[in-house]
Amino acid sequence: KMAIVSKTVVPDVALIDPETTLTMDRSLTINTGFDVLSHAVEAFVSNASSPITDLHALEAIKLVASNLIPVSNDLGNIDLRAKMMLSSLNAGLAFSNASLGLVHAMAHSLGGFLDLPHGECNALLLDHVAGFNFDEESEKYKEITRALGLELDGMNDEEIKITLINGIRDLKAEADVNYSLKDVGVTVSDIPELAGKAMNDACI
Repeated sequence: KMAIVSKTVVPDVALIDPETTLTMDRSLTINTGFDVLSHAVEAFVSNASSPITDLHALEAIKLVASNLIPVSNDLGNIDLRAKMMLSSLNAGLAFSNASLGLVHAMAHSLGGFLDLPHGECNALLLDHVAGFNFDEESEKYKEITRALGLELDGMNDEEIKITLINGIRDLKAEADVNYSLKDVGVTVSDIPELAGKAMNDACI
């Protein structure tokens, strides 16, 4: 997946109309929902984040946590579609100013390598990257854990990390994304090529 970045492609007006999403099937709805969640999480922990992007990122995470599974089970619900569209808008406002990270760097090459949907790649990677990065931005990952609606009281950092990872995995399981990179065709021999492409990605 190639990124095109230019001020000349920034729109003058954006129409945020949830009716345009009503024809999306369950798989596409779930995949794009995990793309939104990945946008928000990566923007929030980015070293280019700011208080403004953080507001948008956290709101996006809360909206996805509350609405992705309900809308995936009620595809024609316009109110849920509107909330997911707002989550996407907020995540976009966050990551377009704060950039992204390792999830997207790997997902870009993975999707092209195996012809997988971009959001599905993000879903497969997000919990692993969150666990890998947690110790470097533990306070922000704690806020993400709370935004996902998970209880942290009385936990130490290691317990919170496990809670976050399991929370993301539980969300994936509810969305039927309960499989691994191996299950979609990635082999050990593919890792060097995929890693090399990820390291050259603009998101790193």
